[in-house]
Parts: sequence; C-alpha cells; structure tokens
Amino acid sequence: MAGNDSALTVFYDGACPLCRREIGWYRRRRNDGRIDWLDVSQCADEALPQGLDRPTLLARFHVALPDGRVVSGPPAFAALWLRYPGLRWAGWLARIPPLPLLLEGGYRLFLRFRPRLQRLAGCRETCE
Repeated sequence: MAGNDSALTVFYDGACPLCRREIGWYRRRRNDGRIDWLDVSQCADEALPQGLDRPTLLARFHVALPDGRVVSGPPAFAALWLRYPGLRWAGWLARIPPLPLLLEGGYRLFLRFRPRLQRLAGCRETCE
C-alpha cells in the first residue's frame, strides 16, 4: 500500500469521470498533511490494503489512516476533510453523534443512485 506513517491514503476509482472529478477537486486544494492518492482501477493488486479486494474498494469510498486502519463511507470522508483547513469543521461535525449514523444512511442512499450518476458523467461499463 502506498504511503508513510503520517500519510492518509485515499483509494479512488480513476476509471470513473464522476470519481475523478471529485478527487481532482480535493487534489487542487491545499491541505495540511500528506495525502497519497491510489487509483484502484489501475494499481497493482499488491498496492491494495491487506484484506480488501478491488471490487470492495470500488464499491465505497475508502481511506487508510496513518495507523493502518482502513475506513469507508462517511468516516473516510471525515478523515479526509480533517486534512483540509477549509473543511476541518465538516470533518469534526461528521464525527458527532448521531451525525455518523445519519451520514451513513445518506451515503447508502447515494450509492443506490451512483451508477446512474456515473452514466450521466460519462462512465462506461467499467464503473460499477
């Protein structure tokens, strides 16, 4: 897996225009910590975190924390937001109960519509 002890590793689907657009937005902004970006659609299997396969990583947003734990969905977004001075407030807010449960419900609803959004964004059959 890419990274070092202080890095956050973001796993994303580089084959999907919708995902690329979102990751591009983050990459263009200043952050206060090291962030490694790993395109799961093109990386070698050896670069994937132990215990997680490519379809699992492509199904939800995942981030490897500096301590090696991998989180997905809203906790992954919160971890990423905490690295950006302008978004830090959202990262802290997303961790206050009951918001994690509400955000998870909203994220699962979004995932149901994600294939349609990907098609609208120009994603081909490689985006699942």
